[in-house]
Amino acid sequence: MYWTKTFIPTLKEAPQEAESKSHQLMLRAGLVRMLMAGAYSYLPLGLKVLNNIEKIIRQEMNAAGANELLLPALQPLELWTKTGRDKTIGDVMIRFTDRKKRNICLGPTHEEVITDLVKNHVSSYKQLPLVLYQIQTKFRDEIRPRFGLVRACEFIMKDAYSFDQDEVGLDKDYNIMFEAYNRIFKRCGLDFLSVEADSGIMGGNVSHEFMVPASCGEDVVLVCPKCKTARPFKEAIEQSCAKCNAKLEKVNSIEVGHIFKLGTKYSSVLGAQFLDAKGVLKPVIMGCYGIGVSRLVSTIIEQNNDSAGIIWPSEITPYHVIVMPLDVTDPGMLEVSKEIHGKLTEKGFEVLLDDRDERAGVKFKDADLIGVPLQLIIGKESLKKNALELKNRRSQEKMIQPPEKILEEIERFYEK
Repeated sequence: MYWTKTFIPTLKEAPQEAESKSHQLMLRAGLVRMLMAGAYSYLPLGLKVLNNIEKIIRQEMNAAGANELLLPALQPLELWTKTGRDKTIGDVMIRFTDRKKRNICLGPTHEEVITDLVKNHVSSYKQLPLVLYQIQTKFRDEIRPRFGLVRACEFIMKDAYSFDQDEVGLDKDYNIMFEAYNRIFKRCGLDFLSVEADSGIMGGNVSHEFMVPASCGEDVVLVCPKCKTARPFKEAIEQSCAKCNAKLEKVNSIEVGHIFKLGTKYSSVLGAQFLDAKGVLKPVIMGCYGIGVSRLVSTIIEQNNDSAGIIWPSEITPYHVIVMPLDVTDPGMLEVSKEIHGKLTEKGFEVLLDDRDERAGVKFKDADLIGVPLQLIIGKESLKKNALELKNRRSQEKMIQPPEKILEEIERFYEK
């Protein structure tokens, strides 16, 4: 992709409404733009990052035996009245009446909808276990949207649901999802904590939160500096680690994932039942597993940045390499840049060629700002020596080598 053919509106200064570091950098790097409080447009760079996160999630969910589907965002309110959550979650629900006088809400989550679906199509223990998931937009009337994509009114979530015939099956699915979540967040380049948590309005008796330490995080967890054991912060609790007796530290965090053992909270109320091997009718045992997909964009930036801009992890980056000819008015330099762009693209890399007629300083600043892991710099002096310069965005290390050596180094970098 050529810079002049895409849409990357970078900013020198962060807009005043940007509260957190990630929000500032998302706006400055041209990832998103706010339409109104809590609702954002994803620009090309932001959408590529979002797609890369979704790709990782799909790979790990599919490998864990989950099946993807897509449920409606429009939901009949009557489903929510059956479970009583029209009242417990009522303040954040966006509700309206359509022209047929039906009471409808925009889905803030999908436990009721998925249970209703399974109720009508699963009737025997032979059809269990079953794990279904979706990646979909959710809607919540947040009283105070904050920090860009961290707390928004319209956001993207991955929600998965397991259906089992007994607690043993639920335990197995829960553990499979727990391990899948660990792999997902590691691949996203995050330092995270898993915390046994309160199930809240979701119900059930066991749940774990996946928390990412960040200065803008609105959740507080207690973390042991030695063994990294973490637990939710509550007043008047024990302040030392139960495992190694070290003093626990308060850490601000962002919740990026939450998994629950729901049991029969929804199946018993909504009538999702199955016949067991003995012909006895029983409610399906459920689990629920959520990831804040769009929130991950902000969270990854919170942990991967410096004073110059974003530093994308290798699996998340919108481009693998940015090729930077320092003088596009030089035909030879531009030709070499296009040749390198073509070779890298043929090898399967996502490549951004900065073909703008801008000063070198502008290109360097924008390249650091948007955070592509490798910068391939093409200048007059290096070309005279039949060499190219490769800069590692995270380590700042540079190397000047012939083109074939540079291509080999790029391949090695992404083989890690």
